[in-house]
Amino acid sequence: MENAVKIDDIKVGTGAAVKRGALITAHYRGWLEDGTEFDSSYKNDAPFQTVLSNKRVIQGWVLGLQGMQAGGKRQLWIPAHLAYGERQVGEMIPANANLQFEIDLIEVLNRD
Repeated sequence: MENAVKIDDIKVGTGAAVKRGALITAHYRGWLEDGTEFDSSYKNDAPFQTVLSNKRVIQGWVLGLQGMQAGGKRQLWIPAHLAYGERQVGEMIPANANLQFEIDLIEVLNRD
């Protein structure tokens, strides 16, 4: 996998564009390279809400979601060093894992 986040816009949104530090609401699914789904907000039947910062989400999300507009759907391929690096996370994400996400961005609240 490359050194940068690979982005594929499945659907371009028409709402507010994400900036670093924005409060985002989104549905997502995450997979390992072998296709194993390790997480999904759909399983909880509730969207995920977070501030887009390095303290809250992996670096790959911060880089990969900036500029995305509310109402859009985006695929991200994130190399391990922009995900969890050498750390294993729980039982599902091994160390040095490249990750893939599909993100449906519902709402963006920027600070300005």
